[in-house]
Amino acid sequence: MIINRNIFVIYFFLFFSVYSQAQHSSSQDTILPVHLEEVMVTATKSVRQLSALPLPVQLISKREIQGINAIRMTDLLNETTGLTTVSDFGGGQGIQMQGLDAQHTLILIDGLPLIGRAAGTFDLNRLAVGNIEQVEIVKGASSSLYGSEALAGVINLISKKSEIGFHGNIGYRLATFNTQDAQANISYATKKFDISVFANRLSSDGYDLKNDPEIPTVSPYENQTFSTALNYQLNKNSKLHLTGRVFDQRQDYIGYNDLAGETNIDEWNVSGKFKHTFNNQWETSAEVYITRYYSTEYLNEETGTNFSESDYDQRLIRPEIKLAYSPKRGQSFIGGLGYNHETLQRTDFSKQPEFNAPYIYAQYDGKLSDRLNIIAGARYDMHSEYTSQLSPKLALRYVLSNLVSLKGSVGYGFKAPDFRQLYFDFSNGIVGYTVLGYNAVADAIARLNNNGEIANQIIPVSTFNENLKPENSISYNIGADFRLNNNLKINLNLFRNNINHLIDTQIIATKTNGQSVFSYTNVNKVYTQGFEINSNWQMNEALKISAGYQLLYAKDKDAVNAFKNGAVFARENASSPSFQLQSDDYFGLYNRSRHMANIKLFYQYKPWKIDGNIRTTYRSTYGQFDGNGNGYLDKYDPMVDGYVLTDIAINKSIYKHYRLSVGVNNVFNYKDRQHITNIPGSLFYTKLNIQF
Repeated sequence: MIINRNIFVIYFFLFFSVYSQAQHSSSQDTILPVHLEEVMVTATKSVRQLSALPLPVQLISKREIQGINAIRMTDLLNETTGLTTVSDFGGGQGIQMQGLDAQHTLILIDGLPLIGRAAGTFDLNRLAVGNIEQVEIVKGASSSLYGSEALAGVINLISKKSEIGFHGNIGYRLATFNTQDAQANISYATKKFDISVFANRLSSDGYDLKNDPEIPTVSPYENQTFSTALNYQLNKNSKLHLTGRVFDQRQDYIGYNDLAGETNIDEWNVSGKFKHTFNNQWETSAEVYITRYYSTEYLNEETGTNFSESDYDQRLIRPEIKLAYSPKRGQSFIGGLGYNHETLQRTDFSKQPEFNAPYIYAQYDGKLSDRLNIIAGARYDMHSEYTSQLSPKLALRYVLSNLVSLKGSVGYGFKAPDFRQLYFDFSNGIVGYTVLGYNAVADAIARLNNNGEIANQIIPVSTFNENLKPENSISYNIGADFRLNNNLKINLNLFRNNINHLIDTQIIATKTNGQSVFSYTNVNKVYTQGFEINSNWQMNEALKISAGYQLLYAKDKDAVNAFKNGAVFARENASSPSFQLQSDDYFGLYNRSRHMANIKLFYQYKPWKIDGNIRTTYRSTYGQFDGNGNGYLDKYDPMVDGYVLTDIAINKSIYKHYRLSVGVNNVFNYKDRQHITNIPGSLFYTKLNIQF
């Protein structure tokens, strides 16, 4: 019934939009407006026309961000083809891209990397989008420009640029669960100087999905974001760019056994960039970026006695020099070198680690003919704690005709072992299990042995003498762009990612208390493959329709062989006999859906100064855990049912400076109280924005 009701709403909205526009267009010029080509910088670290790139890229525009009344990055990415947010055990919302884990996607703001992945996942709820011009998404391994964490791809938030004069806007949004979002943007610009300031405050009472008001699914929280950017034209050829951003969050924590506490996050980023243009061919820039992510968490017993306390203090300093050379139109070279200095102080670590990683990269982007464009580049990362990495990439685009272009790319991506995977030394005081980082195993096992806590050593300590290898991937993307006319575009992309040295947890010893000792090791070989298709149709001046679909197969190669060789068995229930599983019974990796789709309709009726949209997303069934104990996800395991979400937004401009919005996210109040914690049901909101 959910799907049927969604389809009814879509058809109703489509009929109303087309009918209204037909009535309006009868007295209007039938020639549609010419739309300016969109550009992006993330794919090549230079300004490129979006439609001419030989890479699989997507762009979320300012108009769409404003139209759907998004306030956080999760609002945007969940509606983008091939992307879905997934929760980690700490409640953070990461992004899954082409079936790869959230830890494999690099998150940037204006090309600068963000840190603070305490559980391996970057929480996208930390990112307000009120000052974002557009979001650029590059799919496929991108380590040739961006190094570690770009194994799956890159998401870059591009901040708004200041316009000449004094401008500003303030907005306030009130939503279900007493969720309040207030923001302000102010900018001033002359020909030589501009400055912009953005402030945001978000708070919520949280929500409960399991009918346990004493232990909510999401506890009450509040956070603030403040950012500023300054540009100064020193002379005709030189420019100075300074940015700063501060984020802080406070969230209550209510736990079992009458435990209560608070989690605090404080983050800041600053950068300074000097850019100089020598002539029409040569340009250089020098940049220094410094960032810190600091979080603390404590739990107290009902009596007020402290039960536990932890902190996480990560810092990154990155200077980089970049040189660009354009010998002629359609030909460009870029090269750069930099240095990452990263430290972390964290509770339950065997030491206070320090990473030092110099790097160098180069790229050629050129049109070899009117029809053929090639991008070739590579980056070399050296590192104090793991093997150096060379990350090449090659991409081609060939124009068959005015209607069809072919493109393909192959690239190498890697994800370095993080501090947690190397130095964690944690024993749970309640349950009694232990988790050890790879480099902490030798000393920690010796200590546990001396204390008489080890019952059986399953994996020899000598296994951990060599360095833990970075995860790496060879990424293939082959696609085609179809431009049937100025108003209808279709993009098709086939992809495959071969991941080696996947870092996973395994039991290395058992303890005398019956619990296990876990550590990290390179074990699995994994692949993800499938295809994506996106279409955009500007039906007329008022109505735009976009749709997308992804088919995904994500599997462990060892598991594929085990099922093929008849080595995997299952039971229908605890009392039934086991039976042999076939190859077709293997579902794949956890938390991956075979099918995902979206459709969006945007409508604008200018005489009334009103616009609206309806967006529907679909995610098919997936599995979260092995229910029959054979170590694999098969079709006899419990599955999370597929679901459809529908969002509606209506915006009305009042006079010249006011904009009133109302909307409903998750119109049909979908919930899965047992399996899905980040969909709390229907969310109603209203928003007022004032421009000046």
